[in-house]
Amino acid sequence: MTYISLKYLHVGCVIVSGAGFFLRGLCRLFAPQLLKPRWLRVVPHVVDTLLLASAVAMAVISTQYPLAQAWLTAKVVGLLVYIGCGMVALGRGTRTPAWRAFFFIAALLAYAYIVSAALTRSPLGPLALGR
Repeated sequence: MTYISLKYLHVGCVIVSGAGFFLRGLCRLFAPQLLKPRWLRVVPHVVDTLLLASAVAMAVISTQYPLAQAWLTAKVVGLLVYIGCGMVALGRGTRTPAWRAFFFIAALLAYAYIVSAALTRSPLGPLALGR
């Protein structure tokens, strides 16, 4: 697979994963009964696996690696924050809707940061847009 094909796959998975998280988060907050179907728990893992695999393949092909490239390091840190906040927001352990909403918004902000760091190729993310 060529780099450009991997990039299109990666960007497509970013969009599908983000939109899916957003919809699942809204359902978790306002209509948890809609999250019962098994496929809603399986599909996100498939999409996220493709997303991660395409990211690793692009890093290998382009020889750009986290810790060597500041913007990639920032994306990885942002990804860890996104995953952690997303787990709390969608998890069953969070009892209060206020905390669930807080972590849902935090995860969405982390997602936006990751996308902005990728678009600007800067660890400053959205702050780099004015430069």
